[in-house]
Amino acid sequence: MNRPTHFELHADNPERAVAFYTAVFGWHFQKWDGPTPYWLITTGTEAPGINGGMVPRRGPAPTEGQAVNAYTVTTKVSSVDASVAAIVANGGTIALPKMPIPAMGWLAYAKDTEGNIFGVMQDDPAAK
Repeated sequence: MNRPTHFELHADNPERAVAFYTAVFGWHFQKWDGPTPYWLITTGTEAPGINGGMVPRRGPAPTEGQAVNAYTVTTKVSSVDASVAAIVANGGTIALPKMPIPAMGWLAYAKDTEGNIFGVMQDDPAAK
């Protein structure tokens, strides 16, 4: 069974978002020491549950009245290529094609048939 393993928040003001989620849920944020701004999010230690990350929002902020402004959930898969093929075969579209996450794996973002964005991630420590 394929299980969600990661979620991602997009924030106009990451520091404000850190303060909010820390105060509301007690989540822990740690700034990633990588080439792009990114914060690792630990949601807790007890199972079940998943941890996540946060990136600065790209593009304009959502406006009031939009139907949904949600997190991106990423699901761990054995093959990004096979998952992308299955997504397209079942009416989805690719939002961002397969890309390496150095030393971690391969990631692609897709839209489901309802327009919701989600990720698929394949572990591969050799990804570059």
